Amino acid sequence: MYVIKVKGIAKIPDYVQLRDDKFTLLAYFRVDRPDKSLDKLGLGDKLPYIMNFVNDLPFGQIAKLEI
Repeated sequence: MYVIKVKGIAKIPDYVQLRDDKFTLLAYFRVDRPDKSLDKLGLGDKLPYIMNFVNDLPFGQIAKLEI
């Protein structure tokens, strides 16, 4: 799975994209509200791990997330 952190501008908040190995979009959620999107993917139990990874990730970079 790949993670991309997108910087918001003005009133648009920061977002996170989760993509699979074929780069298909799996989830798109605000950095401050990941709960529902991760629950829908079945990754609700991995929330702390994913959000620690996202918080350390610089904006605009793509990183591989091993789950």
